[in-house]
Amino acid sequence: MSRAAILFLICGLCCELGAGWQAAAQPAESFYSGRTVTMLVGASPGGINDISARLVARHLSRFIAGNPTIIVQNNPGGGGLVTANRLYFNSDKDGSVLAKLERAVPQLAIQGNPNAQFDPAKFTWLGSLSSYAADAYLMLVNANHPARSVADLKAPGMRVVLGADNAASSNLIFALIAKEALGLNLTVVRGYTGAAPLFLAMQRGELDGQMVGLSSVRTGQRDLWAKGAFRPLMAFGRARRHPEFPDMPTARELTGDPGALGLIEFAELPFFMALPFAAPPDIPPDRARMLQAAFATMCRDKGFLEEAEKLGIDMSPVEGDDILTLLARTAATPKDVIAHYNAITERK
Repeated sequence: MSRAAILFLICGLCCELGAGWQAAAQPAESFYSGRTVTMLVGASPGGINDISARLVARHLSRFIAGNPTIIVQNNPGGGGLVTANRLYFNSDKDGSVLAKLERAVPQLAIQGNPNAQFDPAKFTWLGSLSSYAADAYLMLVNANHPARSVADLKAPGMRVVLGADNAASSNLIFALIAKEALGLNLTVVRGYTGAAPLFLAMQRGELDGQMVGLSSVRTGQRDLWAKGAFRPLMAFGRARRHPEFPDMPTARELTGDPGALGLIEFAELPFFMALPFAAPPDIPPDRARMLQAAFATMCRDKGFLEEAEKLGIDMSPVEGDDILTLLARTAATPKDVIAHYNAITERK
């Protein structure tokens, strides 16, 4: 290679490094002014993850100095793992990429899942819209199914076919726990990509039901819910019965076995950060602080809260530091409980 070519390459490299340093050195306000921010969503359109991401995208910009445009990009795959790995490794670490992560995805890394390549404690956590204070994770079946209560699913000849996603998806995890730990007569069909396709399969008669959040049904299937098209049989994600469903038991009521209870409690921990938002690790500290403050302020904004209520989203927000505390609590779970959990959720 000629001396001139070498000098040309060196100059080009220096310009790239200089541009990168200049972007990193920009004050947060000037960085975001006129910029487009991408919001990744690890699920298909139509479910609670997509709906909550689009809600945040419509409002968060108002609280970020510079008022960037925020666009939503659906990136489904691996129950949310594709998006988490992309955010951690392959997204610009300058504050221009955010993500609505699946609630159970951070737990996969703690479980030792080989496809969870990230350290969840190193994400820049903005916070979570919900800590599940007024929500519940339901076993929901079509209203025409003969099971009238969860007790019916222990009777000979009575069975429910539940649809589910893969890997980190709560609908798969809790369907398997209901089957294996609670002994309910369930068949679990995997391979769907979010609540919306599952509801379509229920309407076509391919499935009897699914595990799904109460807020997700109210936001994504408002008309069918209002018409009584579904019947909830039991609830995860709650220590006590939901006040709207006083006759519907929680999962914890259905077992007296300490091992099963420990398993359920570990599985339910992600609900306390039910709708989490994050940025990649190592973004400039002033931008991280601005994003976290903007998220917290947005969660107190009247206009935002009114729209969230109309959508049926449980607004019981937690901040980024609270998510780190919860992750530390999850990581402290006894290894035998995690091993039991892995054995059930990895069963084909």
